[in-house]
Amino acid sequence: MFDLRRTLHPAWYQGHRTSPPYFEGWYFKLIDADKRNRYAVIPGIYRSSDGEDSHCFVQILDGAARRAIYRRYPVGEFWAAEDAFEVHVGPSRFTAERVDLDVDSPELALSGELTFHHLTPWPVTWLSPGVMGWYAWVPFMETYHGVVSLDHTIEGALTIDGMRVDFSGGRGYIEKDWGRAFPSAWVWMQSNHFDHEGTSLTGSVATIPWLFASFRGFIFGLWHDGMLHRFTTYTGARIEKLQIEEERVLLDLRDGRRRLHIVARRAETGMLRGPIQRGGMRGRVPETLQATLEVRLSELDGDREAVIFEGSGRNAGLEVGGEWEKLL
Repeated sequence: MFDLRRTLHPAWYQGHRTSPPYFEGWYFKLIDADKRNRYAVIPGIYRSSDGEDSHCFVQILDGAARRAIYRRYPVGEFWAAEDAFEVHVGPSRFTAERVDLDVDSPELALSGELTFHHLTPWPVTWLSPGVMGWYAWVPFMETYHGVVSLDHTIEGALTIDGMRVDFSGGRGYIEKDWGRAFPSAWVWMQSNHFDHEGTSLTGSVATIPWLFASFRGFIFGLWHDGMLHRFTTYTGARIEKLQIEEERVLLDLRDGRRRLHIVARRAETGMLRGPIQRGGMRGRVPETLQATLEVRLSELDGDREAVIFEGSGRNAGLEVGGEWEKLL
């Protein structure tokens, strides 16, 4: 069911009045001040058509050790607020400003409280309610995407396998996905660890089902000096180059007056789970938190190109998933 209020609040749980199959998950990236501890914590829910595989979960990627764990809970242990971003999965609680974690599994035990400050949300307007632009109003999309905070600071500590790890002074990032299934092919990347503090890049290229066909869609945003530079399908930008190689991903995006050049240096991955069509939460999502993004934003004036920003984003998240050859 289409919900006007929820569309204008993409961080909220969107699944209160949806029919299965359905998934929704939030992605919390947590990097400590020393950049030695790198974690992605992903709470979510999956509802299957027959109900037999319905469950909620907390998924954790240890970016330094490249290990991933999937802690499954009965679907009844999921709760979400109707009019705010607040989600409970088992004993853990998640909001945009705070997480209270209590995850215990044979592979990993993680508990503690972290608070987030100076959040930088992707702007939401009537014409462009979040990162998806006007596509957010389309009721039949396979996957929807939201960016809760492009960059923020972290305070607090976690106990990880019995050891206390202080995340105070670190930086975080929050996004989310919801819908029926992940795309059949995608590239996703993100970093907010540039030399220029507060700079953040997030973006993805994916196959987008549309009526009886599909197209290659993309969303990229570079937050720098208090300004969001968007390069997206819905703003009329285009892909000049996309190369996916064993050691790197090369991407050039352009609109009428700017060019965004990205070289993503790939690294070893851990294997997360993701929702696939008619397959539940059994998709394989290879992700690293050790990539590097070399980024250059330029302003174009005829044959002249003036550099606005140039830098390297470290501790970067990078995924090359599905049948990625389709993107080429």
